[in-house]
Amino acid sequence: MIEAITFDFWDTLAVDDSDEAKRCALGLPSKQEARIKLFAQKVMQNHPQISARKAAAAYQRANERFRRVWHDEHHTPAVATRISYAYEELGLLPPPGQYARLMREIDELVREIEVMEVRIPPDFVPGVHTTLQILASQYKLAIISDTIHTNGRGLRGLLAQQGILPYFSQQLFSDEVGVSKPSSQIFRTAATLLDIPPERIVHVGDRESNDIDGPLAIGMRAILFTGAIDRNQGKTRAHAICHHFSALPEIVQRLR
Repeated sequence: MIEAITFDFWDTLAVDDSDEAKRCALGLPSKQEARIKLFAQKVMQNHPQISARKAAAAYQRANERFRRVWHDEHHTPAVATRISYAYEELGLLPPPGQYARLMREIDELVREIEVMEVRIPPDFVPGVHTTLQILASQYKLAIISDTIHTNGRGLRGLLAQQGILPYFSQQLFSDEVGVSKPSSQIFRTAATLLDIPPERIVHVGDRESNDIDGPLAIGMRAILFTGAIDRNQGKTRAHAICHHFSALPEIVQRLR
């Protein structure tokens, strides 16, 4: 019997990069370009000996380091940590005990990036409001999401803007929990917070490695969601495939 449902965020509740077309229509650069520009401007403002090209290259290398940590160690360093990686690449990290000024500099940049990331919200998948309302009347709901550029605080803000944050009794974001999917720890933590055994929880998400293999490893059920993007083309270990978000209540009912 299913008593709770956990959801991925990107490409499950909200469509990843759906804001990019809106940015383009407004004449704004892509978010990737905007992050690099913000970083380079901050560095050159405080360290004029560093060129824009050198700053951009350092930020790209920091991104590569982030991805290695994410995929190999299963946790997502915060945006501030990623920026610190870039400062390290530039040789700008001060000796121990002299970090106060640099941390103020990094904190300012983190806030600027955080605001930029959510200034133009993404599209949410069709049917998300009505479907979550139906599901919340029957099950406990939670979110289990990795945070890449938008942190947990930013994702909560997006959910609140849509009026759907109250449906989720628990929100587990990797920058706050300290681990990312598919680590079994984040799924076990969700089960503990929900106070429901893993075998009575089903997770819904779009990635086989993160959202199917992860929950299955601890005995949870899993539903592959393809309504935003179909990454697997039917090849999945999931208990079910959901093509339209509005079909979830019926699919979960069949799993009971």
